Amino acid sequence: MSDITRIHTGARMSQGVKFNGTIYLAGQVGTPGDSVADQTQTCLDKVDSLLAELGSDKTRILQTTIWLADMGDFAAMNAVWDAWVPQGHTPARACGESKLATPDYLVEVMVIAAADS
Repeated sequence: MSDITRIHTGARMSQGVKFNGTIYLAGQVGTPGDSVADQTQTCLDKVDSLLAELGSDKTRILQTTIWLADMGDFAAMNAVWDAWVPQGHTPARACGESKLATPDYLVEVMVIAAADS
């Protein structure tokens, strides 16, 4: 049986979990009050860091779910996403509108990735 690795674990959740070669990241949010572009960049920077800590990188992302507080921010978020995601390594992706934890959060990014073998 494979061990389960959890990082940045608190009372409510872990920021990342690795099991059986798959990495699951908690929803990553940006700095409240920043623009959607800045929040998206912060989310993606956190994704990079957490994946590295768990032995992977953005070329190994399998699926991404992006929540926007307002779908009117879709183009601004996508501009940051498109500059970040490596060509030829785009994951399966969904994007929807949802109320987030606080009104100051404009975007949240959830990731499932393969660990490096």
